Amino acid sequence: MAALLRSRLTDWTFVVPVLAVLILMVTWGRSLPGPVIVLVAVLLGGAVLAAVHHAEVVAHRVGEPYGSLVLAVAVTVIEVALIVTLMISGPEKTQSLARDTVFAAVMITCNGILGLSLLLGALRRRVAVFNPEGTGGALATVITLATLSLVIPSFTTARPGPEFSPAQLVFAAVASLALYGLFVLVQTGRHRDYFLPVDSRGKVIETEEHAKPPTTRAALVSLGLLLVALVAVVGDAKTVSPTIEAGVAAANLPHAFVGVIIALLVLLPETLAAARAARRDRVQTSLNLALGSAMASIGLTIPAIAIASIWLDGPLLLGLGGTQLALLALTAVTAVLTVVPGRANVLQGGVHLVLMAAFVFLAASP
Repeated sequence: MAALLRSRLTDWTFVVPVLAVLILMVTWGRSLPGPVIVLVAVLLGGAVLAAVHHAEVVAHRVGEPYGSLVLAVAVTVIEVALIVTLMISGPEKTQSLARDTVFAAVMITCNGILGLSLLLGALRRRVAVFNPEGTGGALATVITLATLSLVIPSFTTARPGPEFSPAQLVFAAVASLALYGLFVLVQTGRHRDYFLPVDSRGKVIETEEHAKPPTTRAALVSLGLLLVALVAVVGDAKTVSPTIEAGVAAANLPHAFVGVIIALLVLLPETLAAARAARRDRVQTSLNLALGSAMASIGLTIPAIAIASIWLDGPLLLGLGGTQLALLALTAVTAVLTVVPGRANVLQGGVHLVLMAAFVFLAASP
């Protein structure tokens, strides 16, 4: 036991998340000087890298598709908590926070993470190979959830503006949760093989060949440290957000761009995990992370916001604007064309990365 404790105390993947949470506890809700902000930012980056490491340990132990599901759900639960916290602390400025955060998550995962994964996979094998049945089902679920929660509110007439009536919001929340639950059952049960990595011939790769799976104890420790690291990532991101807001204002960027920056920080662990999987020729694992994260972001956020709206003041704006609707539609069409063949080259990866760049640019210059 003593030897195990000593090894943990010298392991940066253990020390950094703990330090990041400790500094979060010390700095929460305070005005910080420049050097402390720099220290928080450094620990934030370290917590991101530690989260990726522990997620891969857990994924290696439980296998796919459970491993990618662990990271997607963990990040999304903390993301939801952050949204609700910000909406409670500043309701007059956060009427569209849920919409902006969810939309940013969808664009980052379906274009940024997906495009990067395909590009890395294609550079390794010339053609990135994945299972179109599982990936297509995941994409269909994401498109349905995004349309129901972010598009329909712009066209309903029960309330003025892009918002649901209480009954419509309840329906959207229940439908989102039901769809997400159904997908998880399919992914981990009846059609689990649709979400397993495949080789260049399309045959399922059941196990990793290069490393022995960690013990159950090591996996449980990594799961706990993963949650600690994710709490540190989101909490420290919120701590540095006033500095980010000041920088955005100084650069004359829209205030909504702050949400894009925070979403990029929160999704960085999944991005790095997906990139590592793609470099190991596990493109299906990368796509599970990308689409699973988008799905969880909508399927868990909308029900949570529906519950929180009981005590939150002011309207809850969910409907997207014209530019956002166009980007979402283009992303959906492009993703369908990418997924259907079950194979992609560097062109498809580049197209999605360009769409990601267009989203970031238009968020900064609407």
